[in-house]
Amino acid sequence: MKLDRLIGILTVLQRKGKVTAPYLAETFEVSRRTILRDVETLSQAGLPIVTAQGGDGGISLMEGFSLDTALLTREELAAIVAGLGSLDSVAALSQTPTLVRKLADRAENEIVIDLASFYKESLAEKIDLLKSAIRAHKIVEFRYYYAKGVAEKRVEPYRIFFKWSDWYVLGYCTERQDFRLYKLQRLWDLRETAAGFAPREIPPEKLQLDGGIRDDYVITALFRPEAAYRIVEEFGPCAYTEREDGLLEFRRGYNSAEAALPWLLSFGSGVAVTDPPELVERMRHEAERMAQIYRT
Repeated sequence: MKLDRLIGILTVLQRKGKVTAPYLAETFEVSRRTILRDVETLSQAGLPIVTAQGGDGGISLMEGFSLDTALLTREELAAIVAGLGSLDSVAALSQTPTLVRKLADRAENEIVIDLASFYKESLAEKIDLLKSAIRAHKIVEFRYYYAKGVAEKRVEPYRIFFKWSDWYVLGYCTERQDFRLYKLQRLWDLRETAAGFAPREIPPEKLQLDGGIRDDYVITALFRPEAAYRIVEEFGPCAYTEREDGLLEFRRGYNSAEAALPWLLSFGSGVAVTDPPELVERMRHEAERMAQIYRT
């Protein structure tokens, strides 16, 4: 895999000094063009790689430069291993087995990060396909499920994010003519098309995923004591105060009533909303609808 190959190229350059692109291509069983792209990647990462043409030409590291993992502390190596392992947890195939094995020998790794979920197989397929489409600048199509229903989307993919305990792709919607964030678990029948696209510059505010989230819709509710663990899990122990009657008084800003309503309803009869009035009415309406369903 590419990361293993990049580390391998650095190792060869440190050991042999100067080598040719055909030598590296034969060593790693890839094309000469792939090696040149790898060298460019390493250079863009800030590594001082020198290329020279002619009979005495080749690829080498700048004189005096050395990359030695012995300079890294065990804690630093453990962080690297944990990070690499987290990427492998959502990969269809292990991306860095050799590198992880080499580093793990020196790392005291007490942290395990698993970014997968109950739908790991489909998630890994989606991430791999999106990564391929992003690199090749290919438009993707998929069926998307959201609050308004189901829609067929045609999107230029740009970034894959793990945020808010879930996976998202940031893409440019060709229909809406704007950058949108799509949750991977809501998109299905994902396919890469043959149509390419010229990469656009992503507006900085679109990369600030938290920037557009409001929390000025303040709600007040009373929860039964057994709901404490869920409130703490999502908002922390300071999110409520315990009253003399044992109920938990919760006051918190949400971005909208539409966002707060499903969360509150998930507590069933374990919560009573007291403010704002329109949310109280919506909770009452939903409770009556649910009661009607069970009566019939």
